[in-house]
Amino acid sequence: MTGRTDLARHPREHGCGSSLSRPTRRRLLAGVAGLAAGSCMLPGGGPSAATLLEIQPFAGPSTGPVGGPLDSAPSRPGTPLDGDVTGALSYLITDGERTLIDIALERDLGILSISALNPGIDVWVPGAERLVALPTARVLPEHERRGIIVNLAELRLYHFPEPDTVPNVHTIGIGRDGFTTPLGSTTVTRKQADPTWYPTEATRADRPELPAVVPAGPDNPLGRHAIYLGFPTYLIHGTNRPYGVGRRVSRGCIRMYPDVVARLFERVPVGLPVRIMDDPIKLGWAAGDLYLEVHPDLEQFDELEATYHFTKKPPPDVDARIVAKAGDARARLAWDVIEKELIARRGIPIRITRPEVASADRRHRSTIPSDFIGIY
Repeated sequence: MTGRTDLARHPREHGCGSSLSRPTRRRLLAGVAGLAAGSCMLPGGGPSAATLLEIQPFAGPSTGPVGGPLDSAPSRPGTPLDGDVTGALSYLITDGERTLIDIALERDLGILSISALNPGIDVWVPGAERLVALPTARVLPEHERRGIIVNLAELRLYHFPEPDTVPNVHTIGIGRDGFTTPLGSTTVTRKQADPTWYPTEATRADRPELPAVVPAGPDNPLGRHAIYLGFPTYLIHGTNRPYGVGRRVSRGCIRMYPDVVARLFERVPVGLPVRIMDDPIKLGWAAGDLYLEVHPDLEQFDELEATYHFTKKPPPDVDARIVAKAGDARARLAWDVIEKELIARRGIPIRITRPEVASADRRHRSTIPSDFIGIY
């Protein structure tokens, strides 16, 4: 997925002469990658719509074959939840002009999450006609689904408009090495538009040039909206440097894209419960199948930042957790697929149960092909 296919280099050798339209050629390119069967142009009619192709979601919960097509469009935020997995994986083909950083900002995605799913692609210079998968499907955090849930490990914030409804999912920036965010339960204590920033003593010790008070304006790192939490000095806020969202660059606060936090600011009331957790491995059920989502650890995120790759590590020992989640379906677990994803850590939901099994002693003889990518 990190480069052009032979079809892109030699279209005539594959029966694709110059008479084919560009969208048709790109559909064929996507077909060669085995990721989609159809395509559509982005809405809007501007330069981006004319040059950037988005491919329809490929797979989702289904009673059909493993990895079969999505049966229906993703549910809208605020509608009742039906399972533990939301969204649908999506794809685009780069136009050679815009960066993946731009695309991440436009779509409220994290650039490190995009890199984990597309290792090796330069996010600043991705090149033209590269097929890129976007992490737009998620297993929901394994916690009570109400208010706000922040999962630091996946650099995402989930806002549930009502308990047990489809959430709005947003990308966040979190603390760099040495600056952690408190874990646990708290609430929204107040909200402030055009906030004033009061740097802490530790911040001013590191940056003596800072004044004691930074008023609202373009130099204020809190941006134009701040949502204060019960944890002193920690808050959810915008930023005057949006390219830092989706990364580990803050001093422990939770940053969001400016336009996104403005919408969240209007939606959340004072007193709303907030849960901050740090779980890189999530499990959830959808349409009778169990899905696994695994994110890179902190060291691997730092490697992605520097090189667009990360060093693979042995799979963590979470067998007992997976078996407990599978329950009566534990005999259907595809352990070869599970082990591969615990190493690959692509940050997307992967189906880890097979449709049927003859006996319960086939843990290492999955009916899912070993090279199958069971994406959601």
